[in-house]
Amino acid sequence: MKVIMFGATGMVGQGVLRECLLDASVESVLVVGRSPTGQHHAKLLEILHQDFMHFSGIESELKGYDACFFCLGVSSVGMEAERYRYLTYDVTMAAAKTLVTLNPGMVFTYVTGRSTDSTEQGPVRWARVKGKTENDLLKLPFKAAYMFRPAGIQPLHGVRSKTLWVQAIYVVAAPLLSWLARTRPKFMTTSELLGRAMIKVARDGYPKPVLESEDINFL
Repeated sequence: MKVIMFGATGMVGQGVLRECLLDASVESVLVVGRSPTGQHHAKLLEILHQDFMHFSGIESELKGYDACFFCLGVSSVGMEAERYRYLTYDVTMAAAKTLVTLNPGMVFTYVTGRSTDSTEQGPVRWARVKGKTENDLLKLPFKAAYMFRPAGIQPLHGVRSKTLWVQAIYVVAAPLLSWLARTRPKFMTTSELLGRAMIKVARDGYPKPVLESEDINFL
C-alpha cells in the first residue's frame, strides 16, 4: 500500500507516520507539508508545498497512491470563524478533490474529533464545520472514505504536541491517560492505536464510514 500523508508534523500525524514506517504492508509514504518532518527512512518521501489550495504544480507526484491519511487540523480556540473554516474545510476539500481526480481508487481517511456535528445545525461552530467537512468528503467518489473521531489521544513513542503548554499537560497526566486508554475506550486512545487503525481501515475496510474512539481501539 502506497500512502500520502498531510499533517505529518502535528501530534496526530507524527503517530500515524510512525506506524506507517513500521508497518510492513505500507510500501511507501509521501508526506506533503509546509515544513520537513526531520525524519529519514527508506520508505519516506517528502514534498514541501506552501499553497494548500492549489496542487497543480505537484500533481504528477501525487499519482499512483492507494490511501491518504489526512491528519492536518487546528484548534478553533481564539480563531476567527472564517479562518477556522478555511483551514478546516477549504484546505481539506482542495486536497481531497485533487486526490480523487488523480487516484479514483484511493481510500481517504480524515481525522476529525468526538462530538463532530453531522447535522451541521448544532450550536458549536467547530463541530458544524467538521461535520460539513466529513459530509462533503463522503460525497466524493473515492473507493472509500472514513472519518476518524478520536476523543482523547495519548501521545506515545516520542510523539509530541507542538504547543508547549499542551505537551506539559500530556507529560504530567501520562499515568492518568494510560489508565483511561486501558479502561475507557470510548474516551481515550493512543497515537499508536490511532495510526494502526487507520492503516487497517485503509487496507481492509470497515463496516461504517465514521469511527469513534471505541472503534479505533477495537481495530
